[in-house]
Amino acid sequence: MSRTVVGMGVGAVLALTWIALGFWAFVLVLVAMAIGAGVGRIMDGKLDVHTLTDAFRGKRSSS
Repeated sequence: MSRTVVGMGVGAVLALTWIALGFWAFVLVLVAMAIGAGVGRIMDGKLDVHTLTDAFRGKRSSS
């Protein structure tokens, strides 16, 4: 499945959520999808948790 198709599916889910349930439900679904994407990237090994926590703490890396 291409990224375009996945993006269209995500957009459709968000649009239908906004139409059917309102703005705040849309925001909740958007946040939940972002958290799910982050967890998926961590499990795939594409996101380093230590680097992410250092970035939130304001530490900079030279690499």
